[in-house]
Amino acid sequence: MKTENEARAGLIYGIAAYGIWGLFPLYWPLLEPAGAVEILAHRMVWSLVVVGLALLALRRWAWVRELLRDPRRLGLITLAAALITVNWGVYIWAVNAGHVVEASLGYFINPLVSIALGVLVLKERLRPAQWAAVGIAVAAVVVLAVGYGRLPWISLVLACTFGTYGLVKKKVNIGGLESLAAETAVQFLPAFGYLVWLGAQGESTFTSEGVGHTALLAATGLVTALPLVCFGAAAIRVPLSTIGLLQYLAPVFQFLLGVLYFHEAMPPERWAGFSLVWLALTVLTWDALRTARRSRAALAAATAGATAGAAEAGAPVSPAEVEAEADAEAEAKAAEAEAAALSTPSAQPGR
Repeated sequence: MKTENEARAGLIYGIAAYGIWGLFPLYWPLLEPAGAVEILAHRMVWSLVVVGLALLALRRWAWVRELLRDPRRLGLITLAAALITVNWGVYIWAVNAGHVVEASLGYFINPLVSIALGVLVLKERLRPAQWAAVGIAVAAVVVLAVGYGRLPWISLVLACTFGTYGLVKKKVNIGGLESLAAETAVQFLPAFGYLVWLGAQGESTFTSEGVGHTALLAATGLVTALPLVCFGAAAIRVPLSTIGLLQYLAPVFQFLLGVLYFHEAMPPERWAGFSLVWLALTVLTWDALRTARRSRAALAAATAGATAGAAEAGAPVSPAEVEAEADAEAEAKAAEAEAAALSTPSAQPGR
């Protein structure tokens, strides 16, 4: 019963995390007349405040000393901070400029960009279904470029910065709250300096638009950290494959808001492009889940065979059998992780 309750709670946390990320397009317009850069700067500053208080309450500071002693990881954190700065800034601008649908496309194609980065950077080999998904995605970009009369640059910038951010975060390998704290610490001084300069120029909206506006700008830190906390709670309670499927909720919500709430245009060629993207994601998800099931079945068969053989012979399992079982288990875990990696979980704060 406890396991079922934990799984149910994990599902609720996961839906909450991706639901909040998906509903972000409703929040950023509330911050007008602040411009995108001012909103971005406030998000950086207040995110550090919120995450710092959370880590202080949890007494999780040991990682800071280890990070400061590792110049390579510090460099990667700085790169991650730069990537997420571009991602956040373009996303906020896109939403407030009336490009919610195009922004949602960026997060739809993000898993495909992650796969492309795996091939180009990590020299990974793709299965036939993955190649098919990438090919369909390329065709989708061409169709959308024709439909928009230009490359869907907002989508491509969001997907590429988000995908690269996830790759960098994978190499840094620290927890979500810790990572966000480190990245916003890098962002803090430039962001705070910009806000001070904006105030000196008399162009800041922080104190000139009423208490409600001030509170909404300060709350950018909370709305950045809250879904991350929910995601962390979900990740320890539900299978990674479930997390990988839940991640599609965010761009789906964004797309629906763009079409139904903001009434953005969706001519036939744009529907065709999005349909191709959804087809590519269906192929990709089906292949990942199928591979994970096969690997788990192989692990179960290897374990059962080794146990049965040892029992029949009346002898302990041989080292070779132990190694084979370990290899099968590692393969199963890798396939399970791949099914989840479609979402690049470590990158979720970029939403």
